[in-house]
Parts: sequence; C-alpha cells; structure tokens
Amino acid sequence: QVQLVESGGDLVQPGGSLKLSCAASRIIFSIYTMGWYRQAPGKQRELVAAITTTGTTNYADSVKGRFTISRDNAENTVYLQMNSLKPEDTAVYYCNAVRRSGGKEYSYWGQGTQVTVSS
Repeated sequence: QVQLVESGGDLVQPGGSLKLSCAASRIIFSIYTMGWYRQAPGKQRELVAAITTTGTTNYADSVKGRFTISRDNAENTVYLQMNSLKPEDTAVYYCNAVRRSGGKEYSYWGQGTQVTVSS
C-alpha cells in the first residue's frame, strides 16, 4: 500500500531551523497534491502548507514568510523548510498526499514526526 515516511523532526531552540522530509512510495507521486499538517497537544490537526501538482503553494497565515514547502517529483519527496521557529510551532507534523478523481478522494497520511521548539 501507499507509504509516506516523514523525517527530520527534532528539538530546536526558538529562532532555529529544521527541514522536514516526506518520502512517498507505491504512489504516482506527481499526480498528488502534497501537504504538511501539524497537531499540537489538545488541538486539532491543522494545515501548515500544501503544494499542488503544478507547484502552486499555500500556507497557513501563522507560518507565511517562515516556512517553505517544496517537492521533488524525481525523488518522490516533499520538503518543509522551517525557519525562525517559535515555541508555538511545537507539534507532530504529518505528511499528506491527496488527489480527487471521478468524484472520489484518495488521501494518505504518514506516521508523523515530532518538532519541539524550546530553550
């Protein structure tokens, strides 16, 4: 079945940077919109950033100007570069692949990677 494997989560000080990666397998990666979501303790999962098949991106207001999403279709990988990290960025970050076809939605999730921003 489809596999999405995130990596790159870590403990980082406020103001620091991290780059998350999500490697996809058993999927035609290029036809999926890829997204990064996060879920902090006691909060709902929220969209952080997404990138379409044509490279169009969108970001949550809280991360605009600090985070950058990118994709490498040759490597079946999506990235999230996170700069100027804040304690409120602390969460489990999840990778998502989604496409819609014939009235159906096909959506897959990774297992998540922990990002902790703390001094």
